[in-house]
Amino acid sequence: MEPGLIWLLAGVALLGAEMLLPGFYLLWVGLAAVGTGLVLLATSLGFGAAGAAFLTFLAAGIGMSVAARRRRGPAMRLNAPEAGLAGRMATVIAAEGSALRVRVGDSDWPARVPRGAAVPAIGASVRIEAVDGVVLVVVQG
Repeated sequence: MEPGLIWLLAGVALLGAEMLLPGFYLLWVGLAAVGTGLVLLATSLGFGAAGAAFLTFLAAGIGMSVAARRRRGPAMRLNAPEAGLAGRMATVIAAEGSALRVRVGDSDWPARVPRGAAVPAIGASVRIEAVDGVVLVVVQG
């Protein structure tokens, strides 16, 4: 069998496996194998040159992926519970020293105030300024 066809079949098999498995790991390998197969069908490269072509295609695909991810920015946290909390109002339900517990909607969250800010009393309304892990940063609002 022609080496270019073997590379093409291997690339198509890897792309098919990518559809079944999560992630983008096999995508770049599959595309590099398909590209190498097309180059081998168009030219008559030796084994070493075919390996170099595969590695070149693989590096180019991974490089383009990394560049596109940098341009896109940080991932959105759409399904995270704290995604839309900044700017909302909450009610203080417990205050022990600087550790607070606030109620937002139907759930309770640990909270803290920024450095130097006054600790609100129980029952006070506070505005959520930010989310630090699972701790809400609140100010009197």
